[in-house]
Amino acid sequence: PPETRAAARARPRSGPAPVTDVAKLCVCDLLVAQCDVNCCCDPDCSAADVSLFTTCSVPIVTGDSRLCSQKAAIYSLDVEANPPERIFKLIDQVNPSVFCIHATNYKQALSFSSPEMPTSENFDQLLKQFGSASFSAEPDSWNMNTAQNPSDANETYSYEYGVPIQTVDAFLRLPSPVVSSWCSDANPAGFLVNQATKCIRSVSVEKCGNIQAVSMLFYINSSILAVNITVQSIVVQSLNGMRTLLNGSDVLRLPMILDELCINIVLGVSYHITYTDTGEIIEAAASFVLGAISKEALSIQQSFEISFTQVNTKPVPLSGNPGYVVGLPVRAGFRPQGYPFPVEILFAALVLNTNKYSQLTLLQSTSNQDCLAAQGARTPILFGYNMISGCKLRITAAMKCQPLTQTLLDLLKGQSFPEYVASFGNSQAQDVLDWVPITHLHTSEQRIYNTFQSSCQIPVSLEIEVKWTKYGSLVNPQARIVNVTATITTTTLKQLPPGRERTIPITSSVVFTDISSPAEPGYKAWPTINAKLPFDFFFPFV
Repeated sequence: PPETRAAARARPRSGPAPVTDVAKLCVCDLLVAQCDVNCCCDPDCSAADVSLFTTCSVPIVTGDSRLCSQKAAIYSLDVEANPPERIFKLIDQVNPSVFCIHATNYKQALSFSSPEMPTSENFDQLLKQFGSASFSAEPDSWNMNTAQNPSDANETYSYEYGVPIQTVDAFLRLPSPVVSSWCSDANPAGFLVNQATKCIRSVSVEKCGNIQAVSMLFYINSSILAVNITVQSIVVQSLNGMRTLLNGSDVLRLPMILDELCINIVLGVSYHITYTDTGEIIEAAASFVLGAISKEALSIQQSFEISFTQVNTKPVPLSGNPGYVVGLPVRAGFRPQGYPFPVEILFAALVLNTNKYSQLTLLQSTSNQDCLAAQGARTPILFGYNMISGCKLRITAAMKCQPLTQTLLDLLKGQSFPEYVASFGNSQAQDVLDWVPITHLHTSEQRIYNTFQSSCQIPVSLEIEVKWTKYGSLVNPQARIVNVTATITTTTLKQLPPGRERTIPITSSVVFTDISSPAEPGYKAWPTINAKLPFDFFFPFV
């Protein structure tokens, strides 16, 4: 009715609560638990640190510039004060543009989620939903007059890579050595940052019950926002190093003195975090290694580890996050028959026994250098490491050409040579565009070995070239593989007199080439002027 529409138009409408709190947003805060120079919004900077600043590297912090009205945080320095002080103002900024966003009510646009990949089960449903010329993506309905309940603010939290994992009291601790080998509890665990640390902690039997860092309660007492840390397993280590897995992990074992020994002290903690594709932590578990010390012990070595697994995915070893780390294996795989179905096995294990983690491998040299004895022995190709290996093949006149050729190919390439290589160390199998196809080349040598009656081409070497580049920020570049070439070199064999033998070297190698482009000409350099000065410009000086 007209009166209803008029009442609706007369009702005051207020926008929803801002998605981004600019007062807590700091884009120049790059170091965890440390003060960034000239970063006036860094909460880790004390008044003494700010007094040494010369300027504010980020003077204004805003959210989405397309909003009609939003809050803006203004940072400046009061240089007249002694010592200089930081000035903070929170103002309302109005967008003068006619085309601006009044409210961000499309909730699906506030985060990135992995699209649903087509499978043989859901293909018809996705085709029906997205197969037409246009489709609807209506957001959930929302009430502009409904304010957010503060009690619900901490129920869920979406993390970004490297952000410290928040707990009720502070952050999830992952003790690590700082200057010396002694443990420091001020190291926060970063989201999706797999870490493994070892450090030394001072202990004594008389005070073991009062040292928090050797108690299980110290590592599970604080929850990760709405997720409690559960105990997954407990392993007890005796004084002689023998370990025993306890059947029940729901019992809290606290340090206690027994027969001049302090038992149930924490020697190691391993956290395992499960998260969703939107960065929300849904499960946190901890595994403990407990031990005992005698009254003669003055210190113990503790080990800590944290790993992350996305829900509904199988955990696989990563070689970096996101870029490759030097010394970790190059990840590889192949496309199964029938692609794109099923997607979940797009890049499966290559060789079940010798290469179960889908790695690019190379022929492994043996002590006797016999090629026929080295069949099946492979070593993973480590990123950034140029490698060469080989063996010697003893050829007799009784050998047949075709079986020998196939044997050498299997020796050089392995049982199942991969078709693709992961461009990043954390590339997922379902992200097809993150995998680089391997280019195969063939060359022929001019050397001729008199072995067979008719000419026989046999492979004698495999050369793999991996081209990579530095990707992302200049401050923290990430290694990304952009091209992989596998070159098989063959040689010609001819008949060998009966009773005679010949030895041929078989080699395989890998070379990593950095093809990163240099900085653009003139970047951060003095400008040049193509002009000629007057002859008396410096007169009367020379």
